[in-house]
Amino acid sequence: MTGSTPEQDTDRPRHPRDTPAPDHPHGQDPAPDRPHDLVGIGIGPFNLSLAALAHGVPGGLSTAFYEQRPAFHWHPGLLIDGATLQVPFLADLVTLADPASPWTFLNYLKSRERLFPFYFAEKFHIHRAEYDAYCRWASERLPGLHFGHQVDSVRWNPERRLFEVDYTQLDPDGETEALGRTYTRNVVLGVGTEPYVPEPLRPLADAPGVPVVHSADYLAHRETLLAAGHVTVVGSGQSGAEIFLDLLRARPAGAEGIHWLTRTEAFAPMEYSKLGLEHFTPDYTRYFHALPEQVRDGLVPRQWQLHKGIDDATITAIHDELYRRTLHGGWPDAVLTPGVRVRTAGRVATTRVELHLEHVQQNARTRLTTDAVVLATGYRERPLERLLTGLDPYVRHDSAGRPRVDEHYRLVLDPSVTGAVHVQNAERHTHGVGAPDLGLAAWRSATILNAITGKEPYPLPRRTAFTSFGLEAREAPGIPAQGRKLTPLVQH
Repeated sequence: MTGSTPEQDTDRPRHPRDTPAPDHPHGQDPAPDRPHDLVGIGIGPFNLSLAALAHGVPGGLSTAFYEQRPAFHWHPGLLIDGATLQVPFLADLVTLADPASPWTFLNYLKSRERLFPFYFAEKFHIHRAEYDAYCRWASERLPGLHFGHQVDSVRWNPERRLFEVDYTQLDPDGETEALGRTYTRNVVLGVGTEPYVPEPLRPLADAPGVPVVHSADYLAHRETLLAAGHVTVVGSGQSGAEIFLDLLRARPAGAEGIHWLTRTEAFAPMEYSKLGLEHFTPDYTRYFHALPEQVRDGLVPRQWQLHKGIDDATITAIHDELYRRTLHGGWPDAVLTPGVRVRTAGRVATTRVELHLEHVQQNARTRLTTDAVVLATGYRERPLERLLTGLDPYVRHDSAGRPRVDEHYRLVLDPSVTGAVHVQNAERHTHGVGAPDLGLAAWRSATILNAITGKEPYPLPRRTAFTSFGLEAREAPGIPAQGRKLTPLVQH
């Protein structure tokens, strides 16, 4: 386990409502047979948010969080110099549920004596690298986080009425060091997402020596990509735009040698209007969850511009850089083509790649030969089947075979299971486009903790949006309807 013990760490935050449990060497449970109140699987920003808020529950909770990686890292391959978050700094681990928490971003700045520089910088959107450093600061100080621990299975023990969580403790080289088991009343799955590679490009991405990399690994291959004669970026979202801009800025004028392709019909800006952003509120999440399954499935693909577009500042910076390269005549050797899909791909000789392209609107096909490819093709939710094999008889599924998830982010289980399995960022099909959004992290974590404790350690707002998303009010359980009531129409 990484991080300091309380005795070694002099600036460890202390929550006034709770005294943290002591950390334990190598992440070992102090009493493996004693059940926890909560075990979290995966330590990304969402389960880190849960751990930080669980630390502040009055009376305390017994928690343990397990992560296969040796330490916290948040998209290290995309911490491009100057890249910022697309959400305000208030979307930290805890603020939108508990602004008095010691785990806020502002308290992180205070601990680093950087509050005044941040104040004068007037930055509402912080650098990604700074968000990563903030999360790592929290991960090194929160108790009960066990890095270097791979969870192998989760089972329900009906005799003990507890979940059994089996894990493998790994050494610094990733080899098995020890096996362990812990028991818990509740489980939270926060295993995150994994890079998605389209089927036509998978053989190339898996082949050794072929310069086809996913954007998740961009910085690790940046020097190789800069040295390539021609680079093709595939994908129109924020990552594709940032990588295109970084390559453009670093390559010589007149010899840029970059081609940017996207399936979308335009290099479209992200929906960032004030009312558009209300799709990332608890109000919209409740509305979406109450819709029929077929309606939800139809909505998510149509809302791609809410989360897959490019922020206006990046689009502006790209155009400014391209324009700057025309000041002395000529055009940059950079091609931007929307509306194109990659049909197939293959090698040319041993070092080049040939992409077979189709322009949908023109119904035209062509081939593009390039020296390197960056796949900014996004991420997919990690499948939960492997972890949940032991729970499969108890899990209820929807018509598409996906786990059903209730309004409290709990998997719908057989009534014989008295514990709960909650999910984080694995519920887009039930909760909508806000599932992967950092701005809803603290609210979702608070919702989960309120459900687990059966109390309300974190009172949540009754209303969060000016928009009424449906004709019928869809309020959270126990919360009275807000605003004016609509009078039903009478048919004659």
